[in-house]
Amino acid sequence: MNIDHPTIRKFQQDQSEKLDAGVVEKPLDGAWLRQTCLDCGADDVGLVEITRAELDDQRSDILRAFPNTKTLLSFVCRMNREPIRSTSRSVANLEFHHTGDDVNDVARRIVAILERRNVRALNPAMGFPMEMDRFPGEKIWVVSHKPVAVAAGLGHMGIHRNVIHPQFGNFILLGTVLIAAEATDYDQPIEYNPCLECKLCVAACPVGAISRNGDFNFSACYTHNYREFMGGFTDWVEKVADSKSALDYRRKVTDQESASMWQSLSFGPNYKAAYCLSVCPAGEDVIGQYLANKSEFLKDVVRPLVEKEETIYVVPGSDAEDHVARRFPRKKTKRIGNGLRVRTIRAFLRGLPLVFQPGQSRGLNAVYHFSFTGQEEIQATITIRDGKLQVEESLVGVPDLVVTADSETWLGFVAKERNLFWALLRRKIRIKGSPMLLLAFGKCFPS
Repeated sequence: MNIDHPTIRKFQQDQSEKLDAGVVEKPLDGAWLRQTCLDCGADDVGLVEITRAELDDQRSDILRAFPNTKTLLSFVCRMNREPIRSTSRSVANLEFHHTGDDVNDVARRIVAILERRNVRALNPAMGFPMEMDRFPGEKIWVVSHKPVAVAAGLGHMGIHRNVIHPQFGNFILLGTVLIAAEATDYDQPIEYNPCLECKLCVAACPVGAISRNGDFNFSACYTHNYREFMGGFTDWVEKVADSKSALDYRRKVTDQESASMWQSLSFGPNYKAAYCLSVCPAGEDVIGQYLANKSEFLKDVVRPLVEKEETIYVVPGSDAEDHVARRFPRKKTKRIGNGLRVRTIRAFLRGLPLVFQPGQSRGLNAVYHFSFTGQEEIQATITIRDGKLQVEESLVGVPDLVVTADSETWLGFVAKERNLFWALLRRKIRIKGSPMLLLAFGKCFPS
């Protein structure tokens, strides 16, 4: 490197002048940061230090993405309520996509302003694109925006798992900027949860993903709402590949579904529901219509979504399939795969709570010991009792069934690429206990 290069000489001169003038790096003024964010188009903003306890479970991920992070700037952009409430998915999805673009634009503007002040900063995507080389089985997002927003005082999570802003309700999208500088002050979580626990999200959810006791069925929500994303797209591609002819394809996929997939590929993926956001009356700006006349709110906002005739995508033998048949006679189900195929045993164990179906476990109370061999040598205890699942990475307690499996063979079986009978015959999978318990185990995790 030529140390006499004009660029290098200019930089060294500037640094020398700063030292002579006694210039030192100071924390960024918190008030300036917040106002800058608002000036860039955000509707509210908060600041969180990287050392905050609420970030313990994602701090290493954040620092891996941007090792110099000292401050996280969390902000929200409002969505228009009526488009989100529309039974026309094109209208709702247009609002989601445009507001998502706004969030990304705001974050980019903030980073540009900081960069001009020689402050390093990074703006992870609001939603997509994500790190798809990690899908499925690994975390694909750079920052978990929701816990950052809660820590920054922008609201709390409702029972529908969306952040509810105290003023704007859940009609918001979240963004985060990682900043390589400290701030003069930081924000704290608000003291109350704006969630009214009215359970309207429970009533409106077409797949029963939200239970009255606060449990959440990730698989049910993911399979339907994300039909044209990620695993749902993979499932559709496999239907194309498996079709023997155009006629055979049309037997599996309707013209409407093909057109909808084209639309997602052309204009942005279509969310199939998000009714939990649509019907939520929480937030100072939102609650008036609900309190003024609850019966009118139910008639105008909730009932059109509940009574909408539409196709609900479900995994065969899932709780969602049972829920639609029981609660929504105007809706029809279509059985599909969710495309969630893990490729490591650790990902398999982490993913079990996400695909567990409490309703399918009814009457099952058992302890399973798993010993995986081969490429991954891992032991785990999986307990299913009273509709609850517990996964522990060690052998604990007295088992009702012992499973010893070659890790690669087990993953192939879970992905429906290998035959269980063949694996048992070749002793790649061995069980000690009743085979019926293994069948009951599989029933709890349909995919």
